[in-house]
Formats: sequence, structure tokens, C-alpha cells
Amino acid sequence: MSRICTVTGKRPVKGRKIHRSGLTKKSGGIGTHVTKCVKRTFRPNLQRIRVKLPSGQVKRMWVSVKAIKAGMIEKA
Repeated sequence: MSRICTVTGKRPVKGRKIHRSGLTKKSGGIGTHVTKCVKRTFRPNLQRIRVKLPSGQVKRMWVSVKAIKAGMIEKA
């Protein structure tokens, strides 16, 4: 299953998560240090719902929650 929204075209994007150790200077430490950089993916919040198309046909689609809340689609 491809995680792509049929309405907005949202898809997973790659990024990084930075691991830091140490106590911040604000809290009385000597500052934080980067110890590791981990690759990760940010996935869109997709829901499989029944959508009523303009032609009157009902079809199941993967749609992002942002598109559903914005009212870009009409639920069947």
C-alpha cells in the first residue's frame, strides 16, 4: 500500500531525529551535545474512507485527515 493521499498528494518524507545528552546550561549543566543522528520517516495521517465522486460514484480512497477536516471531499 502506497501511503499517498489521493486528494492532496501528501506522502512520507524523510528526516532525522537528533539525540542529545547532557544538562542544558540554563539548568546548570555544561550544555547538551549531539551524540547520534537517526534517520526516520514522517508519515501522513491517512484514513481509508468512502468518497462520493462528482460523477455520483462511490469509491474507497486513502485520504489525509487534513483534507477531510478542510471539507475537500464529500463522504458517502
